[in-house]
Amino acid sequence: MTQVDQAAQAERAAGPGVGETAPDFELPDQHGAPVRLSEARGHLVVLVFFPHAFTPTCTGELCTIRDEGPAFGREDVLTLGVSCDPSPALGAFARAEGIDYPLLSDFWPHGEVAKRYGVFFEPRGFATRGTFVLDREGVVRWKVVNGPGDPRSTEDYRRALAAL
Repeated sequence: MTQVDQAAQAERAAGPGVGETAPDFELPDQHGAPVRLSEARGHLVVLVFFPHAFTPTCTGELCTIRDEGPAFGREDVLTLGVSCDPSPALGAFARAEGIDYPLLSDFWPHGEVAKRYGVFFEPRGFATRGTFVLDREGVVRWKVVNGPGDPRSTEDYRRALAAL
């Protein structure tokens, strides 16, 4: 196993587990407005960490969420995308792709939230593909962490939300 593979494996093993309260945070969205996770209590939350705006796999995943998010079948679901990109880049990306859910910038301190969730890919300085489904009290009820090049399926999100 290479050093990069070992680092990725260690990062995927960390972070909050199912049944644990998700770490609270406040990050600016694509408009620069602060968003605090704890203020989403009362909603189901799909917290989606992604490496970079404007990259093919990330664009595909986030646009699929844009298109299929209503198919999650619940009005009380809040989707939050999180990247280490700066807010202005996320704003340009959201406008270019018609994304209307919040994209949060974990730019500074760089990757602090991604590190707390165990999805910061230290060798490259970005968040890998981690998704956390939180219940109305902010408890992790489902999670998946994929490598940077491994896309996720929104069908998995739907099943996790249906179980709640």
